[in-house]
Amino acid sequence: MTTTVVAERGGGAVPLTAEFFPDDCPVQAVPVLGSRKWAWKIMRCLEGGPRRFSELRVPLVGVTAKVLAESLRSMERDGVVERTEFAENPPRVEYALTPLGRTLLGPMDAVCAWSRENLGGLLAARAEYEVGH
Repeated sequence: MTTTVVAERGGGAVPLTAEFFPDDCPVQAVPVLGSRKWAWKIMRCLEGGPRRFSELRVPLVGVTAKVLAESLRSMERDGVVERTEFAENPPRVEYALTPLGRTLLGPMDAVCAWSRENLGGLLAARAEYEVGH
């Protein structure tokens, strides 16, 4: 017996197949979509302009220096953050959002607005689920 699972997409039921996710929508490759815990917070810290590593550590309570460095390096690789070294003594390094990184601020605002509007319902649903399971 074969069971067909369907999903709603664009108003109609679509069978779930191996080709369900189109190749032109590679969400796993998109930066800061939840795969990097600190990325959104880092971007918010950089929204107002360049910051030094030590400045970023202040509002990012709980992040270790190693994880912050790895996150910044990964975001730099993705082209959303740029690292600038200044030839000074002592050396100074600043991080800033790139133009590409700034394009993510609008979508982030939309997700934050959704979260503010729906967080109560989401938490209530979680609590209800936990009681039933």
